[in-house]
Amino acid sequence: MKTLLIDGSHLTIEEVRQTAREGAMVKLTEEAAQKVNASRKVVEAFVDEEKVVYGITTGFGKFSDVLISKEEAKELQRNLIMSHACGVGEPLPEEVARAIMLLRANALSKGFSGVRLETIETLLHMLNKGVHPIIPEKGSLGASGDLAPLAHMVLVMMGEGEAYYEGRRLSGKSAMEKAGIEPIQLTSKEGLGLINGTQVMTAIGSLCVADAIALVKTADIAGALTLEALQGITDAFDPRIHQLRPHQGQIRSAANILRLLEGSHRTTRQGEIRVQDAYTLRCIPQIHGASWDAIMYAKDKLDIEINAVTDNPLIFANGENVAISGGNFHGQPVALAFDLLGIALAEIANVSERRIERLVNPQLSGLPAFLTKNGGLHSGFMIAQYAAAALVSENKVLSHPASVDSIPSSANQEDHVSMGTIGARKARSILDNAQHVVGVELMVACQAIDLASENQLGKGTTAAYGTVRQHLAMLQEDRILHKDMELCAHMIRNKEILMAVEKAVGEL
Repeated sequence: MKTLLIDGSHLTIEEVRQTAREGAMVKLTEEAAQKVNASRKVVEAFVDEEKVVYGITTGFGKFSDVLISKEEAKELQRNLIMSHACGVGEPLPEEVARAIMLLRANALSKGFSGVRLETIETLLHMLNKGVHPIIPEKGSLGASGDLAPLAHMVLVMMGEGEAYYEGRRLSGKSAMEKAGIEPIQLTSKEGLGLINGTQVMTAIGSLCVADAIALVKTADIAGALTLEALQGITDAFDPRIHQLRPHQGQIRSAANILRLLEGSHRTTRQGEIRVQDAYTLRCIPQIHGASWDAIMYAKDKLDIEINAVTDNPLIFANGENVAISGGNFHGQPVALAFDLLGIALAEIANVSERRIERLVNPQLSGLPAFLTKNGGLHSGFMIAQYAAAALVSENKVLSHPASVDSIPSSANQEDHVSMGTIGARKARSILDNAQHVVGVELMVACQAIDLASENQLGKGTTAAYGTVRQHLAMLQEDRILHKDMELCAHMIRNKEILMAVEKAVGEL
């Protein structure tokens, strides 16, 4: 099993995905451990000197002017976690909990948070041994960090709260005992250092971006199959067109379509059947490409955020020995990116559903209505398009930006917040809907191809068609399509179709 070394500076989204979903083991580098220890010595000096430093010798938020004695330092940190564990709703998936633990440990490993080395190692022991805190999905404002959900993570570190361990929901104390991990007793700065950060929104967003990249590539595949089903015109993908408007996503998508369709007998040239295709076919590069560029923007922001220090105050050691209060916990940089990410994914579903409609509508396709040979007795894919339309409509509601809202908190001390965690969760919901819609397009396009007389497909689309047909037979008569739809969405999530195609034509 892969072992990942973290130092707070070099983590990638792909490594987050591997740790969250494939169980990669995680360790600190020696250099990171030294930085953590140096930072901790500064905190201990502040406590010994009873120096006034936010969150170490003072209360939190509006209570920042309340001084805390040396004797009360440990109680202050424990009280912080107990009082802040105010999450609401269903637990985040275990893969998200794993990503949260990794990202928090990575941020602490940079050595600017003042947390003890053994505290970080406890978090990594939990990650490596499969103790996954139960973290309610709601309750974060996305500024002052993801306080409420991260507090639920720390509860388990203390032997409190609840966790999943070996498939069972247990008390935090029981889960830690069964895993052979000694719970921690928090000391000065540690509670604040563990919960004052953007790791919940960033964990959700990182996994969403990883899946979004795969989805947009799969949408190119689905679009190429639909082009073949409808004898689409390939001239619109000529690279000379796209070099004149050189958005990178547009150029990439156009090139993908041509590679996927190489060798196809199902496509046409302009003027052979029609002069121009409808926008949902002709403008695939412009539409998919714009979403790709937006997703890359979100990825760029997350590449920074997953290697950032996002708590407060920050401890500067190495002779400086100062604590500086700032606002790196504020989620605004990624909150805006998550809202854009959700919109970009909604548009992928939007255009995919319109292509589904073109396939099932006989007035637009020239194919049997709803792609069934015995229409009337059989309904074919009629309601599959309904379902896709419903998901697209839901995405339009979910695409309302979360980041434009703010509600003051902590007696107006924290008077602007990002709502970034809501934005990340919305993007994840939109992603799930979009995966289902593109899955329906794959099903419907394969059915339309089966109804055609000429079935020699392109190099890439042959691989996609073959993968779908390995699992789903052509629809000869009505059956429960829900099962087919879930299977296609699953093949998109696990990248089965994408991997088969990339094996045939190279990386998209």
